[in-house]
Amino acid sequence: MEEQAVLEIRHVSKTIGSKKIIQDLSFEVYPGEVFGFLGPNGAGKTTLIRMIVGLMKMNKGDILIHGQTIKGRFEEAIRHVGAIVENPEMYKFLSGKRNLLHYARMFPGGIPQARISEVVELVGLKNRINEKVKTYSLGMRQRLGVAQALLHRPSLLILDEPTNGLDPAGIRELRDYLRRLAREEGIAIVVSSHLLSEMELMCDRVAIIQQGKLIDIQNLRGEGAAEAQTSYFFEVNDPAVAQAIVQEVDPALPVVLRPDGIEISAGRERAADIGTLLVQAGLRLYTMKPLTQSLEDKFLKITGSDQIA
Repeated sequence: MEEQAVLEIRHVSKTIGSKKIIQDLSFEVYPGEVFGFLGPNGAGKTTLIRMIVGLMKMNKGDILIHGQTIKGRFEEAIRHVGAIVENPEMYKFLSGKRNLLHYARMFPGGIPQARISEVVELVGLKNRINEKVKTYSLGMRQRLGVAQALLHRPSLLILDEPTNGLDPAGIRELRDYLRRLAREEGIAIVVSSHLLSEMELMCDRVAIIQQGKLIDIQNLRGEGAAEAQTSYFFEVNDPAVAQAIVQEVDPALPVVLRPDGIEISAGRERAADIGTLLVQAGLRLYTMKPLTQSLEDKFLKITGSDQIA
């Protein structure tokens, strides 16, 4: 049985005046994955997030959360969502705990004290939660914002530029926390960011959006990513002989001759077989390594853009 998507974007379009902001976007986000939005300035990432959480209306299409449309069943749909669309706003003169207590009282029926303690532990603020928010670092405030968004046990967490203003240590801390949250709690997390290197480390999949259109979805982890072909470089003592051996065994496999070795495009298992073949043929194999593209390389190749934001 196929796993049900937490979030479904179905042919969504948004026009403001004569400008097309979002054009026929469709994709799904599943439980336990970190899903990223990437795109140049003005690509429509924030507009899409605002439509998901009901801050803007779409012109066409539909958005479903756990199968509930936000058009006709907004309250039922949005109860599954926790979100930080801008920087989390807190009462700085109150402690982190008092902020969470104040927010918890807004929910019908309230939120148990045990749940507040649970999310404080989850985001790693147990030792500082009774201190005033004005003493917190930016990274701590972001984590307090995440704690606030998690109080009502959402199954979808949406974060717009969560690493803005964080130092490298804070970025790493938030990234590791979000990945753990998705893995251990099974929450679907949607993240928008302009830091491609961080998205590569943080996300399972990323949607590349340009001029409001979905250009591609890159699978960064999991089965599809593992099976994808890449380029492998074999450093050998006689590259010409290595090229001849590989082409004799598999004439259809392109082999690029380099001064210090050969380069082929193949899956991991096939590359390992070729390495064994070269050694058995008497060649000295010094190294065998994948030549992978970074997410930034893929992004620029797909969009043809040098504006990454």
